[in-house]
Amino acid sequence: MCAYNLNSHNESHSYTGMLATLTLHLRIPLCASLKDKRGRIKPLMSRLRREFNVSVAEMDLHDKWDETVIVCAMVGNDAAFLQSALQTVAKWVESNWTDGDVWDTKIEMV
Repeated sequence: MCAYNLNSHNESHSYTGMLATLTLHLRIPLCASLKDKRGRIKPLMSRLRREFNVSVAEMDLHDKWDETVIVCAMVGNDAAFLQSALQTVAKWVESNWTDGDVWDTKIEMV
């Protein structure tokens, strides 16, 4: 947990924020190239940004054709809300993404 002191008009205010991340290890069968892989994960990442208002990036396994690791991130001040929101994202990917399989998910709070 991070606390920031912002001085405004000689008053000290303390704000606490949390960062929550969801790591998704995805298997993408039948990819013939890295271009094919990108063509399958790019729409997923765009949809997650649009539907769930999360930041999304491919974080690992960039050179593997048939798997990837993407991370979704959210910032807020309510740990329970962040946990629930990222669980919803993970369940949505597992239920709705038809281009591959979810091998592993991990939610972390900082």
